[in-house]
Amino acid sequence: MSRHTAPNYAPLAVTLVSGDGAWVVDEDGRRYLDCLSAYSALNFGHRHPRLVAAAHAQLERLTLTSRAFGNDQLDPFCAELAELCGKEMVLPMNTGAEGVETAIKAARRWGALVKGVPRDHAEIVVCDGNFHGRTTTIVGFSSDPDARDGFGPFAPGFVRVPFGDAAALRAAINEHTVAFLFEPVQGEAGVIVPQAGYLSDVRRACNDAGILMIADEIQSGLARTGRTFACDHESVTPDMYILGKALGGGIVPLSAVVADGDVLGLLTAGTHGSTFGGNPFACAVGREVIAMLRTGEYQERAARLGGDLAGSLGALVGRGARATRVHGLWAGIDVADPAVPARRICEMLLDRGVLARDAHEHTVRLAPPIVIAERDLAFAVEQLGDVLDLATRSVAVA
Repeated sequence: MSRHTAPNYAPLAVTLVSGDGAWVVDEDGRRYLDCLSAYSALNFGHRHPRLVAAAHAQLERLTLTSRAFGNDQLDPFCAELAELCGKEMVLPMNTGAEGVETAIKAARRWGALVKGVPRDHAEIVVCDGNFHGRTTTIVGFSSDPDARDGFGPFAPGFVRVPFGDAAALRAAINEHTVAFLFEPVQGEAGVIVPQAGYLSDVRRACNDAGILMIADEIQSGLARTGRTFACDHESVTPDMYILGKALGGGIVPLSAVVADGDVLGLLTAGTHGSTFGGNPFACAVGREVIAMLRTGEYQERAARLGGDLAGSLGALVGRGARATRVHGLWAGIDVADPAVPARRICEMLLDRGVLARDAHEHTVRLAPPIVIAERDLAFAVEQLGDVLDLATRSVAVA
């Protein structure tokens, strides 16, 4: 990494120059199988022809107006995304963190104007192990010391409870609580999947308390788990969706908060905004993403390949893996030997032409593009098995 680049990331030692589908190429011409998909931003793979065509067409017409004026892509995008989500309104932004900040503001405003919570007293319940972005507000309620250290003081108004514990959520709710903000699957924490029934329990708890259920589906949404949204696995509909990453097709940053008018309709002119939010270029790409999701083919493919992945990864338990968690085409693999860091496993995979990343110290994450070929997915698991075996044996010999 150049001395001119701020060292806020520790990337693997590869410099990529091109990509197509599930494969990328480095500056020396070597090919790699991308099994991270930019943390689910590339659900449809690199340079999907439908998305590239939509981008090219819009580049020839209009890219940015700001929200000071209308554009011909904004209203159709919002209408189509609202329909996909079964909601009434959409507020488009750019990054996932912006989407989360928008949802926090909307929930607090709803609490003040609808629920009657005294101004500046609103509380939002969140989960241990959460990852919702890296703004100062968001890292203030993170339980990750790396995200928090040296960035305070932090905004008040957040209460953390254990993830997967609906009873703890109920116990944390008080008269000032306006919302529960959570990930249906915790991606950054290592693809942590809650036990069956948790999402339904959360929905009931929010209903009983009269608070908003806010699902951060930035990573889990848009076909990654084998359904359009992870909440769909329990037929649960939150009051608010936060979407991002794959919504921009891996081409342009695009996020959105989706809810009904009794929530988003409270954000009147001047109360929230973004120069690039809702720009015609991003909306045109997002509309094509929505069109691709309407058929259900990507959801079905993620579910089918995810079943294969669960079986093949399960066979690695006891062979270098301590545990595996799979939800659709998304997996966390815990390395069995505590002396073998997950980063080392990812470096060894890199040498074998597979790109993956670690989550914290001992978990390898896999999130290949949904367009990945079956044989390529099998290749990735084969390489992971070999690497786990080699790393475990090398530590034992040492």
